[in-house]
Amino acid sequence: MTSRNEELFVRAQRTIPGGVNSPVRAFRSVGGTPRFLKKALGARVWDADNKEYLDYVGSWGPAILGHADPLVVEAVREAALDGLSFGAPTEREIEMAELLCQLLPSLEMVRLVSSGTEATMSAIRLARGFTGRDAIVKFEGCYHGHADSLLVKAGSGLLTFGNPSSGGVPEDFAKHTLVLDYNSPEKLEECFKARGHEIACVIIEPIAGNMNLVRPSAEYMHLLRRLCTEYGTVLIYDEVMTGFRVGPQGVQGLYGITPDLTTLGKVIGGGMPVGAFGGRRDIMEKIAPLGTVYQAGTLSGSPVAVAAGLVSLRQISRPGFYDTLAARTTQLVDGLNAAAQARGVRFVADGVGGMFGLYFADQVPANYAEVMASDRETFNRFFHAMLDAGHYFAPSAFEAGFVSAAHTEADIASTIAAADAWFAAQA
Repeated sequence: MTSRNEELFVRAQRTIPGGVNSPVRAFRSVGGTPRFLKKALGARVWDADNKEYLDYVGSWGPAILGHADPLVVEAVREAALDGLSFGAPTEREIEMAELLCQLLPSLEMVRLVSSGTEATMSAIRLARGFTGRDAIVKFEGCYHGHADSLLVKAGSGLLTFGNPSSGGVPEDFAKHTLVLDYNSPEKLEECFKARGHEIACVIIEPIAGNMNLVRPSAEYMHLLRRLCTEYGTVLIYDEVMTGFRVGPQGVQGLYGITPDLTTLGKVIGGGMPVGAFGGRRDIMEKIAPLGTVYQAGTLSGSPVAVAAGLVSLRQISRPGFYDTLAARTTQLVDGLNAAAQARGVRFVADGVGGMFGLYFADQVPANYAEVMASDRETFNRFFHAMLDAGHYFAPSAFEAGFVSAAHTEADIASTIAAADAWFAAQA
């Protein structure tokens, strides 16, 4: 019998490319039929066939409080009753900017936008306008949205500029992007020695989440800060995913490093489409209408989205919130590692704050090449087994997972038990 999910997927492919509006949702990486979700509450989601899942995707990070948090839903309802969009300033925008600057000391000024992609592309344009330089540096395996200059893979040699990794990206755009290995201090120093005075900015996921969860060493991140300062290069932390996810001050708080610019999204919208970029006042004052770097958006600072974000940020700022969130993540990671080890399965998990990574490998990867060397076929089998058992992980071996405040100890224990049953069957 054809499931409702299968029916919807067939129907969707007639009018939507690939049947989805964002590629990873198509399940191409893991195979099978994507789940069309119709409801979410707390730590759970339900698909078109009314099957219930414990959710570890969390809308790719924003659902840090859990889905449909009552206070957030009420804030959205109240804001919507006053109007969905004005295209004019509102007091809530000021409250959001003030709160973000209060929570992240690296932000002296901030501009609200509608998505993480908008935030990163605007931050890079701003860095170029501020420095008067064209070249940028990104890292293999880091994703910063689908702007042309960011859809670039490594060139043929360390110091050559990159090549487009997507159709429709002109070579002329890609030639201004240098792509380095993540977590390689030697290559970073070599790059700056050869081209440092050409580089407008370095943009980095300070803990990667888009090639799975990958942490850099503290020494590497401090080296990056030092080199950017030495060469007058703008250091951009892309904390769209990690911001308010790994801790109350993001990765910059964990490492004690102050970037020049920070991009935010996900959590700051509370499930609504919001992004932001901000940082040093002297850089931010180059943005129009104060400066010559242009950026605009009709829906920037949407009153409904900002209302959701404000309520979310205020809730996660409560004392003890991150201690509990990290404890749940640690319970999941330690439980999965113990189960796999006991069953003799080649598997390891890692976590920080409310994020985690699963790898069918001997050790936690430190860069893109090590992630690519993991056993993706085994991950795919694990993914489908867990999905069938009612545990919804990201449908790709290259995506981080997320725990929310709505996940209970019993929820985590049930996921570990399901994974242990699958590990036992592989032994």
